[in-house]
This record gives sequence, structure tokens and C-alpha cells, in this order.
Amino acid sequence: MAKWKVLINDGMHSTGIGMLKDAGFEVDTINIPNEDLPTRLEGYDVICVRSATKVRKELIDQTPSLKMIVRGGVGLDNIDVDYARSKGITVANTPGASSRSVAELVMGHILALARSLHLSNREMPVKGNTEFKALKKKYSRGLELQGKKLGIVGCGRIGKALASLAIGMGMEVIPVDIYETLELDVYIAGRMIPLDIPVVSLEEMLKKADFISVHVPALGKPLIDASAFELMKTDVILVNAARGGVVDEEALLQALDSGKLYGAALDVFLNEPHPKQALLEHPRISVTPHTGASTLEAQEKIGIEAAEQIIAAYEKSIT
Repeated sequence: MAKWKVLINDGMHSTGIGMLKDAGFEVDTINIPNEDLPTRLEGYDVICVRSATKVRKELIDQTPSLKMIVRGGVGLDNIDVDYARSKGITVANTPGASSRSVAELVMGHILALARSLHLSNREMPVKGNTEFKALKKKYSRGLELQGKKLGIVGCGRIGKALASLAIGMGMEVIPVDIYETLELDVYIAGRMIPLDIPVVSLEEMLKKADFISVHVPALGKPLIDASAFELMKTDVILVNAARGGVVDEEALLQALDSGKLYGAALDVFLNEPHPKQALLEHPRISVTPHTGASTLEAQEKIGIEAAEQIIAAYEKSIT
């Protein structure tokens, strides 16, 4: 029995590709545009995608040879998962590979906003040589993280990784999740320290937190909306590195302009790749172009995890 034919449509780290080839799979790394997939995907057993390629019901119906869909990353909102599985197609993602990378980006945004690095780095090249003292005065009201409360909404792998980093910085973590307790292993000075942190309601966290980071899947409507902003303390910093739309963008702008929020950080947006210009230009927002998982280490881990899932699924299919 010939091993599966795999299309890697949105790219994969060479380590993962090498694993598949070494295991005897036929691997193509060409990119086929979404509109051409119905006529060109037939004959492939597996398609590996990131966020660019959409695998919807219509495509699934037109490619009966498909046995597996692999999403390199966490979210599956670009795949009709339930329909695919109803057709006997295995759907998998790589949830563990990028947790640390996303958590570190969130912490980077928090530090940038707390010390106005996002603005200082814009103004110093232009004004630093002529208005140094004025800029020093302007950016001399920074915040320290030690002792501050970080609310984490969604305590899966990324939420736990962020909690560990925050605790290492001396912050108090306030988790919001479906479980009663956040069970956490914190690595400090080469030692693993187990911690159990009580989980609270979203409402309770919003009233207490100095910083808030959201780590939930796309919900179809905002989780952090105008009513949530009303519950927050004044001068909170909010970070969204989860999915565009989890935070109501218009309500966020209003909260920033009113002085309710100290600042916000966004790695994800509605209408990507064409985010709202007002968000990109706002002086209280630190922005990145959806690069939470974009580290060299994470990309290799994603490739390895995707390859391992394909190999395991194939071996299961022949037993």
C-alpha cells in the first residue's frame, strides 16, 4: 500500500518536511490558491494548511480522496471541522508548538506598553537628537510589573505559559477558565515549582486586574465588549493575541480615548490582512502583524508536530 500523498499548501519547516519524506510519504510544497484547490487537490490524501488556506464544505465534497487535514497552529476556524469529521476525515492541529512563543510576545507587548517603548522607538529616531530632554520627560512615567495583577482569560497551553512568565516577573495571576483551579508548573532558577491558583469569574477578574490578556478561540462575537470595559479598573492594559473579534475594536478605541484604558496591544485584528487604520495609528496601542507564533523555534516545533500527527494517523489507518 502506497503511503499518503501530502500537500503542504502554506509552508512547513524543513525539519517536518524531512520527517515526512524520510517516512516514505510523497510530499508537495507547492502553493495552490484557494480558488484552484477544487480542481487540483484531488489525488492528495493530506492537506497541511496554516491560516491562509480555507478548507470548507464545498472543497471537502469536491475532493473525496482527502483523508486528513492538518492545521499548523492552534485555531481551526479556517476549516469546517465538524463536516470534515462527519466524512471520516481526520482533522488535527499543533496546539502545543507555539505556546511559549505567543506567551513571550504577549509579555513583550506588556513590557512595551508599561514603559512606552512602542512610542519611544517611533519618536527617538525623529526627535531624539533635538528633543532628547522633552522625550525623556514624556516617557518617564513607566510602570513596574512586580506586584501587579494579570488577568488571563483562557488557561490552555498559551495561558499557562503566560502565567508562568508573569509569575517569574513577580506578578499575581488571576485566571479565568472553565475549571476551578489552574494547575501550573513554574520553572524558576532551574527548579520546577507546582502551583494551584484558584480560577475566578470573568466579572471578578475584570474588576481586579491591572493587565488582561485574552486566550480564547473565535467566539462569533466579542468577549471583551463595552460592558466588560465598564467593569475594568482605570488604567488597565489589555492584550489580544488570540483572534480578531474577541475584543470589540470600536469599544476598545472608545475605552482608550476616554482614558479608561492605559493602553492595549493587538497581534490579531478583524478583517486581516486589512486591519482598521485607527487601531494601527493609535498612540496607546502596541501592534504586531499576527506574529505570535512566528519564532524560529515555534515554526520548527509546528513542523515536527504536524509531521508526527500525519505519520501517526497513517499508521493507525493501516492497523
